[in-house]
Amino acid sequence: MIDMTKNGTTQRSEAAVAAVLPPSVRIQRGREDGHIIDLKLNGQPVTVEWLGEGGLRQARELLAGRKERPDVAAARRMSPGAREALSTAGIGWVDETGAAEIVLESLIVSRSGHPIKVPRKPPRWSPSVLAVAEALLCGGRATVGAMQETTGLSAGSATNALRTLTDLGLISAEARRGRNSGRRIPDYDRMLDAYAAAAASMRPETALTVGVTWRDPAIALAEIGGRWGSTGISWAATSTVAASVFAPYLTTVTTGEIYVDRKTIAGLEEVAAKADLLPIEGGRLTLRPFPTVTARLLAVTKNGLSLAPWPRVYADLRIVGVRGEEAAEHLREVIRGR
Repeated sequence: MIDMTKNGTTQRSEAAVAAVLPPSVRIQRGREDGHIIDLKLNGQPVTVEWLGEGGLRQARELLAGRKERPDVAAARRMSPGAREALSTAGIGWVDETGAAEIVLESLIVSRSGHPIKVPRKPPRWSPSVLAVAEALLCGGRATVGAMQETTGLSAGSATNALRTLTDLGLISAEARRGRNSGRRIPDYDRMLDAYAAAAASMRPETALTVGVTWRDPAIALAEIGGRWGSTGISWAATSTVAASVFAPYLTTVTTGEIYVDRKTIAGLEEVAAKADLLPIEGGRLTLRPFPTVTARLLAVTKNGLSLAPWPRVYADLRIVGVRGEEAAEHLREVIRGR
């Protein structure tokens, strides 16, 4: 495993570039400066900068206010939004899946790469760790007592979750110990990125699509949700519909995704039936079980819609595609700007 220090990131950048080049290309390693390394490919100077996870936000930060830009950006897995932004700016890119788009004077590389098989359960992340991370990102205090109250987790589960996030370097512990000892988030964006990646890989596979006819998904879902509410069914919209309320960005929203308080397909079918919705392959509305206790407990109501906590909406948006990723970053900027 390569160390994720500055030197380690330049090694990963060089390895990612080397992996997509023809065997005939000679690579010479040059100057290193932080996350930047100078290479020579068959004698041609090329500057490569490591972008970490390779999301749209990292790409925008690279492009913003920089007079000197690298020739190539490297990352663990470059997102569709990051690829588009870099290509538009005339910067090549490569990632550790083997995907690349590099255009130099004497070399052109274009590869689709191989999808990374994301583990169902990322190391050290669990539903309780996700729940605590969601609560912290929503402004909760990083103490065992506060997390118990917010999430309903036991003292042991809350303690273990906070310890895990501390061990991962996502929150830092103060010297004082005990259930009311405080911690803080040293890097909010890093915490959000790590949470969103874990949330995406642990997303509930159980899902049911149903047929709907609507002109305005938000209005239609408020009516559907009213029927569920009258029978005591908890629910919360996420992804594009929720984002259209939290921080409008997309001009057209045609599909919807809802979390409901059921864990099986039979349970989802029961919920659908209570709103006179019929299961149909390729339907516009998708029902899923709540992924964490906080996705249900921290849901808020706006314009008659029950909305999942904004970090969960952000995580779900990031996997919708380029436009979804752009909407996710807009949501982050709006919420963080408040």
